Amino acid sequence: MTGLQRYRAADLPDLMDRITKHSIGMDEYFNTFFNSPEQNSNYPPYNLIHINNHESRLEIALAGFKKDEVKVYTEFGKLFVEGIKEDKETDAEYRHRGLAQRSFKRSWTLSEDCEVRQVVFADGLLSVELGKVVPEHHTRKDYLTAE
Repeated sequence: MTGLQRYRAADLPDLMDRITKHSIGMDEYFNTFFNSPEQNSNYPPYNLIHINNHESRLEIALAGFKKDEVKVYTEFGKLFVEGIKEDKETDAEYRHRGLAQRSFKRSWTLSEDCEVRQVVFADGLLSVELGKVVPEHHTRKDYLTAE
């Protein structure tokens, strides 16, 4: 029998203790991962689509935002998306206010081999094309092929 055990949710503290006990230099990574304040936010809604082994797409629903109210940038290994909405004073009396049009800032941590390839904002949907950078020595090279 191997030393592997099956862990349940109740065993998570013990599992994390074993992982951190045998890792060096990962403290900052674990703290960032488990103590991120943005994990509690679910606005704006988004889809993360896995296209293939080296391509993904992040789609963010931004109904009511204009292109000049949205910023997308990368910094320190993170992808940031910000929406800046000015509070407009209105005399309208809302019976129901279901459209959330508030400012936001969301971030996603990118792996070291991930890059943003294209950003498109159209019809209230922001699409961010992500790709994996494959080093030259890992790319496929055909040396002998049947013609």
